Amino acid sequence: MVIISCLISALVGYLFGSINSAILTVKLLKHEDIRNFGSGNAGLTNTLRCFGKGCALITLIGDLSKGIIAVIISQYFGKLLCGTAADLYLLGCIAGIFAILGHVFPLYHGFKGGKGVLVGVSIFLILDWRVFLILIGIFSLVLVISKYVSLSSVIATACCPFVTFAAQYFWKDMHHQEFALSQIFLHFGLLCVMACMIIFMHRSNIQRLKAGTESKIGQKGKKIK
Repeated sequence: MVIISCLISALVGYLFGSINSAILTVKLLKHEDIRNFGSGNAGLTNTLRCFGKGCALITLIGDLSKGIIAVIISQYFGKLLCGTAADLYLLGCIAGIFAILGHVFPLYHGFKGGKGVLVGVSIFLILDWRVFLILIGIFSLVLVISKYVSLSSVIATACCPFVTFAAQYFWKDMHHQEFALSQIFLHFGLLCVMACMIIFMHRSNIQRLKAGTESKIGQKGKKIK
């Protein structure tokens, strides 16, 4: 049952992750493909830069929601199949990893999507809101100092596994459950995989940061010719 629960979490995560809010929002409201504008990335920052706050807000809500829904459904099936023995945090991590894969390689949009930052952070609204707040705090601090969304995303993502490890080692989780050390290391490993995926998807941003050509927050995007 544990293996089945993990497989269901992976499937649910990928299917929900493949629903790309930026692509759908811009297509429905502006009759354009966000992947043809700005950086070509089907994500929140490029949507804001190229199509404004309205489209960006809908994208934000959509990308946060799909990660949350994927985790809730995966945990529901985990409880249903495994009862109190289910490691709900583990199932949430699996759903999150595959939701990011779906966001990056969306089944419904020709396998060309975004970078998965919002999807990745959204799962912590269910798994542990304290980690969510810490990561948002790190992101916001770096953004205020640097004005680079990409740099803020990479640094917050890199901190994610370590913040989670510390939280689980020193705190009880939101349901007052104490994790065994083996579980903590397993969760840490999965979150390292998740973080590496997101950082890898920012490799072009990292190159532009090194070259000094990365766009700062507030700069407008143009159509890709």
